[in-house]
Order: sequence, then C-alpha cells, then structure tokens
Amino acid sequence: MAAPFDLNDDNVVVVIGTGAGGGVLANELAQKGVSVVALEAGGRYLPEDYINDEWESFGQLAWVDPRTTSGDWRVAKDFSGLPAWIVKAVGGTTTHWAGASIRFQPHEWKAKTTYGEVPGANLLDWPIDGDEMAPWYEKAEAKLGVTRTGEFPGLPGNNNYKVFEKGATALGYQEVHTGRMAINSIDNDERPACQQTGFCFQGCKWGAKWSAAYTDIPKGEATGNLEVRDHAHAARILHDDSGKVTGVEYFDKDGNLQMQRARIVCVAGNSFESPRLLLNSASAMFPDGLANSSGQVGRNYMRHTTGSVYAVFDKPVRMWRGTTMAGIIQDEARHDPSRGFVGGYELETLSLGLPFMAAFLDPGAWGREFTTALDAYDRMAGMWIVGEDMPQETNRVTLNHDVKDQWGLPVANVNFSDHPNDIAMRNHAYGQGIKIYEAVGATRTFPTPPYPSTHNLGTNRMSDNPRDGVVNKWGQTHDIANLFVSDGSQFTTGAAENPTLTIVALAIRQADHIASEISARAI
Repeated sequence: MAAPFDLNDDNVVVVIGTGAGGGVLANELAQKGVSVVALEAGGRYLPEDYINDEWESFGQLAWVDPRTTSGDWRVAKDFSGLPAWIVKAVGGTTTHWAGASIRFQPHEWKAKTTYGEVPGANLLDWPIDGDEMAPWYEKAEAKLGVTRTGEFPGLPGNNNYKVFEKGATALGYQEVHTGRMAINSIDNDERPACQQTGFCFQGCKWGAKWSAAYTDIPKGEATGNLEVRDHAHAARILHDDSGKVTGVEYFDKDGNLQMQRARIVCVAGNSFESPRLLLNSASAMFPDGLANSSGQVGRNYMRHTTGSVYAVFDKPVRMWRGTTMAGIIQDEARHDPSRGFVGGYELETLSLGLPFMAAFLDPGAWGREFTTALDAYDRMAGMWIVGEDMPQETNRVTLNHDVKDQWGLPVANVNFSDHPNDIAMRNHAYGQGIKIYEAVGATRTFPTPPYPSTHNLGTNRMSDNPRDGVVNKWGQTHDIANLFVSDGSQFTTGAAENPTLTIVALAIRQADHIASEISARAI
C-alpha cells in the first residue's frame, strides 16, 4: 500500500472523484509509476458492506448533500432536491450502475454534421471519432470483462428478458439480446460469475459486476503509487500567478480544511460536482471560475431522454429475479429522422423492488389505480428508455449562493428543460414499449415519467475550438495546461448508449496522454 503522500508534495497528480473516470485514471497512472492522490468525498464500502435492501442501501451509498433544481423537467417537481441518483463513495457510481457497456455508433461522434441544424440545440461534433476510440474501447471492454466481447459469453436471460424478447421479436426487432454487460458471465479477474441475485443497483455483493471500488482502486493502491483519501470533500482548486493550478483545498473527515499540492489536477466528480468545483474555484484572475473563458462551464447538461414502461400480465413474471438490466433492443438506436426526431434510443429491461416501484411508478399517486398496480407486482415486467438528448446552453449547472452544503459552499443548481426532440423521442419510445408488451398479452401498461436515476453528461464539454467548450480532445482544459476533466462532464454530445464504457475508455486514453506529457516534461 502507498505510504501517505505529503501535503506539500507537488509532484503528485490529484484526482478528484473515484468513479468510472477518476478511479480508472488513478489506477492507470499508478500502474505507470505516477504518484497519485485521489480525493473521494464519500466513504469506503466493499461487497461485504453492501446492503440488499433498496432504501437502506440508498442511505448508505447515495449522494444526498443538498442540491436544487429548476426548469420544466418532471424531476424538478417530483424530486426537487435529488436531480440524480449518484453515489458518494469510493468507486463512485460504478457501485450503483447496472453494467450496460455499449460503444457509441460512428455517427454519434459527429452529431452536428449528422443531424444538421436542430433549432434550440447546441450541437457540436466531438474532436475525436470512433476509429480513434476503437483501441481504447477494446482496452475498456477487456478491463470490464464485457459480455459478448472477447471470450466472454452473454449472460442468461431472466423472465423479464424473456417477455421483452418475445414482444420485440413479434414487432420484428432484430438486435435483441441479453446485452453487453460489465458483469462476469464466467469467473474472471479473481471475481466470480454473476449469481443473478438482482440487487445490481445496491452494489454487487459477489463482486461479479465491475466496479472501480474493488477492481481498479485496490490494484492502484497495490502499486504503492496511489493513496485514496476518503471523506475528503474538495472545496477549491488553487492556482499561482501564472494561472497554473497548484493544489486542491479539501475538507477532511474531521471537517478540517487541508491543502494538497499538485503537479496536475484531474476533476472527476460527475456532471454536477465537477462544474460546481470549477465555479467555486473562482479567483481574481479567473472571476468566472476555472477553465471558463468560453463561459461553457456548467452548460450543455444532458441526462439522456429517459422514461419507463411497465406492463402487467396474467401470469407471474417476477421481474426482480436476475440482473436488474437483463437485455436490450438496439434497433431504435439508429438515426432515422422519419420517426420525427434526430438520434435514437435503446430499450433496456429494468426491474425495481417494491419500495422503489411504489416511489417511482407515479410519484405522489394514491388510490385504486395505483394500489392495483402494486398488487400486480409479481406479474409485472419493466423496461427503461435511454435516448440521445439534445445539448442546450440553458440546461446548465450553476451555483446557488442561497443554499450552502455542510462545508458552507454554494450548492449546484441543476436547470433542465426538455428539448422538443427529447419529447418526440420519449413519446415514440413509450409507444414502442407499449406495443412490445401488448404483443405478448399485457393486460395493462404504465408509461412512467423519468426518474432521478439517470446518466449525467456534459457541463465541461470537449471541443476543438476553445470558444465552444471547456476541454480539448485529451480532456485537458483549454485555459489551464495542468488541469484536466476526467469524467462524463467532458461529453460533447450524449449518444444513445449508456456512457460508462466510453468514460472508462477516455480515462485509459487520458492516462496514457498524461503519463507521456509528464515524461516529456511538457506539464
């Protein structure tokens, strides 16, 4: 294990956040001999600590520090203090994620070129493409042990999947299978194969699902080059008179303000906390926040077009048995404007336990319609919509100076309103989901509004031109050479696919770039 690094050691790379971006980056750098201090706001939990109970697990893992919301999105009404369900713990949201690991399609790297002008959307092409990312995707898939890639077979289909597959086939869908999942289908990486327990969102007690918490982080620590400080809440990134960042102020587990000096700082706190930290780090030299000469820090927040469809059948389905996300239909992920919208969407099976089902089916609902649905829980099947939503400058994270967290720092306000393209896509997906279930004899269907559990993207987007975004093709901020962004906030556009695989691939690639820049003494 790494001996603790000195607070005044200005040779270390400080990584803020230990999820899919930060956890992977920290390990990859440590493997290359780079000294890394990772600051994690949450605690440390391992598979033996995870709780197979939805509400109790949420209390253990979720980021419940105050946040505020605005905009016309349904989440602002139903879950105003919880714009997203992300994890505050070592390993970040890789503890909670379902495991879907899908590459972007080639056209999705170039949304502006592909879709043309979409009124009200702030589209931009990524400065990278699928060919450049292909070798990094291969490395990410091997690291995660993604099913249906390499030697890893697909997972078995549970009942929820069988209903979904039969309906999809009846509609003529072709690309239907149990998914490309970062869940072991065979013993791999000293972790067992999936036991189909069904509590994927609560942290995998078997360790079959990949999570940075018990894969990359311990491997990085074993090199002696990585020190993880948990319960370390980053408050501000500091810089010198030349504008180079010099370290990070953070509150330790006892509430004391510490300062870790740094050669390079990498921000990987997700699409809310990363821009919040850059904005909270404003100074006389950078009055609008760090890396914000473009005014784009916090803007272009995307969360994927989501929603769910549940259906009731005559016979038991027991959708809670087996993996939470047990299958996918990819036919609708194509770009086909004849459907009335640009971009596409995936349909993925989803099951929630009874407590969450009651909370999310129709928030605030009462009465017979609601109770009879819950009475039919054992005969229910469910799916989730994941579609490409449009970046909009006004969908953004700003500081709410009227609300402070426990450290006295202004919290993130998340403003989001649907773009007309998002609404058209969601309505199309609801219609297709209902048809899938009706094709196999559903007696009742429930399209449900989007949950706070979602994919948070954008807010520090990647751009060729410094005017258009926050970071370049390496995740390096345009304004400050030794400041990087290493999470999903660097996404230029969202694509239709679950983002974790792409975040991991970008982190592996960024680690190579940073290590070579360090050895060339360029940073």
